[in-house]
Amino acid sequence: LNNPCMQQSSVDTFATMSRTRTSTLAPIAALSLLTTILCCDAFVLRVPVSGVASRTSLSIASTETDATDDADAVINSSPPKTKQLSSLTFAGKVEAALVAKFGGTEPIQRVLDSWRWADMDYTHREFMGPKQDPPVLDPATSDCHQLAPSYVADLTCREFWDASKFDWAKQLSDSYEDIKEEFVRVTADMDGLTKKGNNIWAGALTEDAAGYGEGWKTLVMVNRGMWDPVNANLFPKTAKAVHESGVPAAEVFFASMQPGSDIKLHSDFTNFVLTSHLALVIPENGNNKCRLTIGDETRQWIEGEVMVFDTSIMHSAINESDQVRYILMFRVWHPDLTDVEREALQFIYDVLEYPELISEEAGTKWMAEERLKMARSLPELEEKANSKNSKSDFAFEGRGKKGGKNKKNKKNKK
Repeated sequence: LNNPCMQQSSVDTFATMSRTRTSTLAPIAALSLLTTILCCDAFVLRVPVSGVASRTSLSIASTETDATDDADAVINSSPPKTKQLSSLTFAGKVEAALVAKFGGTEPIQRVLDSWRWADMDYTHREFMGPKQDPPVLDPATSDCHQLAPSYVADLTCREFWDASKFDWAKQLSDSYEDIKEEFVRVTADMDGLTKKGNNIWAGALTEDAAGYGEGWKTLVMVNRGMWDPVNANLFPKTAKAVHESGVPAAEVFFASMQPGSDIKLHSDFTNFVLTSHLALVIPENGNNKCRLTIGDETRQWIEGEVMVFDTSIMHSAINESDQVRYILMFRVWHPDLTDVEREALQFIYDVLEYPELISEEAGTKWMAEERLKMARSLPELEEKANSKNSKSDFAFEGRGKKGGKNKKNKKNKK
């Protein structure tokens, strides 16, 4: 259950956890709750891809009613009112711990509402076309629909964000050459990497993740804000660059996409994190063969560039080349969240990993806090010998440096 590549959406976990009733915090009961959160471009769907509220299904649904209000309700949902959760449930115990830890309900009211909506099995649906630049007004012809069972109210929702506005994005881009060199060198010895590392190039492990296909795989560095010390030491330059960039990431991992594969239209179900990619190895770099579409906007990956986007909006991807595409991927906290709200959301995920954090026994709670502190600290890294000049079997020959002679990224609106 604690597999960082289970392809289980953080949202799915968020909702599933809060709905689970338990009056105790026994380890077995708590561990049965644990599923992977915030994992991958393929945060994998709780419902099959074909069941997601895509443009087509929304269009069909909205034509099956004559009432304008009813049609709008199919596309846009309104969050229900919330109330305090029962202290006899696991979700209620987590809520009580949140209120105690952060000094009352006021500073974390949006987080409490989000947790309660998850407990109520509420899914937020909203057509976001009118909020884009330029705006899109027809929901029947647009894919700019937000689908978020894990939902914090009043957060900005846009397809692509300006990465230049984030200092951490610039630092990661500046570290591109070192990260790429290390990645190419280490992955050249795939047998050795597989033997030494944890869940190397793990694929989707749930049936609901089938929409991502077999071509999408991950290699995790950080999961739920906690470092994988084994994988971090296999890529120490990358781990150091990520740490020093200050990226507010809940997850960090390499992701591969096989040639000739695609990822179907879907949502990642969570609106309080954004997704970011540092493009590492892009086949036919700059020739528009590897593309990502968020809502109604399509961009190509360009080596060395950082993209930031909102995957609570319906999105898809494609690799039309004959080589594997590699990126370094991040799940970052939404910039509209306050510092206290970030800490509160992280605390929820910490409790889901270590239920003893809300134990009434002081010793048990202290031990969980110490384990968490160690898990979230950057592991001691053993720098590997510099092998920039060594040859590798990685299919990398002929690629230019960052951007090379290739075209810069441009927006492509439908």
